Amino acid sequence: MKTYTLRFLFSCLFALSFSLLSLSVRAEDGNESSGEEGKFNPKEMIMHHVMDSYDWHLLDLKDANGEEHPVSIPLPVILFTDGSLDVFMSSAFHHGKEQVIKGNNVYRMEHGHIHEANGKKIIDLSLTKNVVSMLIGALILVLVFTSVAKAYVKQSGQAPKGAQNFFEMLIVFIRDEVVIPNIGEKKYKTYLPYLLTLFFFIWINNMLGLIPTGANMSGNIAFTLTLAFLTLLITNFSGNKAYWGHIFLPPGLPLWMLPIMVPVEIIGIFTKPFALMIRLFANITGGHIIILSLTSFAFIFKSMTVGFAASAGVIMMMFLELFVAALQAYIFTLLSSLFIGMAIVEHEHGHAEHH
Repeated sequence: MKTYTLRFLFSCLFALSFSLLSLSVRAEDGNESSGEEGKFNPKEMIMHHVMDSYDWHLLDLKDANGEEHPVSIPLPVILFTDGSLDVFMSSAFHHGKEQVIKGNNVYRMEHGHIHEANGKKIIDLSLTKNVVSMLIGALILVLVFTSVAKAYVKQSGQAPKGAQNFFEMLIVFIRDEVVIPNIGEKKYKTYLPYLLTLFFFIWINNMLGLIPTGANMSGNIAFTLTLAFLTLLITNFSGNKAYWGHIFLPPGLPLWMLPIMVPVEIIGIFTKPFALMIRLFANITGGHIIILSLTSFAFIFKSMTVGFAASAGVIMMMFLELFVAALQAYIFTLLSSLFIGMAIVEHEHGHAEHH
């Protein structure tokens, strides 16, 4: 890793630790004035940051009376209700304190979810925090790899430099150490674009989730479900006769065992992507919860000493989470390539034996 990259990383971590220390000092200063009403609720804070939301919460400001006022970026709310399309900004709810009336539809927000007051069914197409974060991640990837592609055109035949060198190292690693060993040299080019996109898309979203106020994208079960479902589709549509024959007529198996083993093999088709979904979801969400739990200690104990200790713990966890962010993207890509390879590799073996 380049020196400037390490410098940037340490600057971010230092800024995070300084912020935590400032929060702990503020908590200690407000120790005497805070009563039972303003008691800090770590569970509420953690769930608020881990779950999706209709606005991008930044911070809370206190007025002269000690009342907190959330500062957030409103996001578009898009609702299809009873044949009508209603579009408005999330700020219209005033952080869940007011209802929004659109024609005959009355919307209210309860516990981070939008409901229609008359019980009408809602099709929610809103751009939530996770959706916006995912779009930002996709935009970053487009900009980065467009820049890298242009650099290859301009510096044709020359040694790669800067970002081009860094991303080439990762691309070659995924190709030579993950895709080719599992899928084979004959067919790896068919699946390499998907697997590279999978790796970088998960990695960049994991990294964005580590930024303060960032979205917990990979900690959203719908996100990991979609990625696992794509792997499921590609694996089974790529499956050859040997793959499906092994599922519905396992070789060398007595006929009386088929009613037992065939259902097991069919279940196995779905348990593989299910494991992909849960692994990514659980690891990323668990890391966020640990970091937020350590941060909560400064507010629970309202001590500067505890603030220092919490800051040290958060810094260590941030280093670990930077590693986990790349590791989980690697594992998801590795297992996806392994499942695809299992669906096609037997055909290649049979073809080699025929020759």
